[in-house]
Amino acid sequence: MIESQRHSYHLVDPSPWPISASLGALATTVGGVMYMHSFQGGATLLSLGLIFLLYTMFVWWRDVLRESTLEGHHTKAVQLGLRYGFILFIVSEIGGIWPPKGIGVLDPWEIPFLNTLILLSSGAAVTWAHHAILAGKEKRAVYALVATVLLALVFTAFQGMEYYQAPFTISDSIYGSTFFLATGFHGFHVIIGTIFLIICGIRQYLGHLTKEHHVGFEAAAWYWHFVDVVWLFLFVSIYWWGGI
Repeated sequence: MIESQRHSYHLVDPSPWPISASLGALATTVGGVMYMHSFQGGATLLSLGLIFLLYTMFVWWRDVLRESTLEGHHTKAVQLGLRYGFILFIVSEIGGIWPPKGIGVLDPWEIPFLNTLILLSSGAAVTWAHHAILAGKEKRAVYALVATVLLALVFTAFQGMEYYQAPFTISDSIYGSTFFLATGFHGFHVIIGTIFLIICGIRQYLGHLTKEHHVGFEAAAWYWHFVDVVWLFLFVSIYWWGGI
């Protein structure tokens, strides 16, 4: 930590990454709309926006890791603030989606139920990783994170298979729009959470996480449990309850 600092809070230096992320998100959104409406250049703009977003994520997280591990800015007070901030972020992500009545749905006891078991197993695996970190068992924590990521990838693959085999599209009916919007938005969060966990696995392998300082992993684990809970709501409302 900087020796001249007389308090336990981190005053962040000016950074170009917030405006960079905003421009990347804007390009991705506009490019996506153009691509869906078959405008020329839409696919190119969408690809450039996604690349710009991924690059911004990489360099922004790189700076945060440097501030945390090398510069020592993440004091106990800063870690507490990060925890509260991430809890507020998760709360802001919660929304409600309800399927229309009288419209047939996919069989909930096939791929949806299998994906439920897979996602719950991944939640157990990330909890195993957390306990391993707290116990100082570094290799066991890496194994648990690898298991979590593999289960997440299997979940995503099955979700893609379900989309491919679905007898309806997003434009077929109000149920199609509801189904693909709800599960697709959840799938996007699964992908973000998977990237989050991969980064944590790499950091654990490199020895960045300790039982005293692993707030980054805690945020990833909270996010993953949030994804689990939202999927349970979707399973009940979109698949099971919607088919009653």
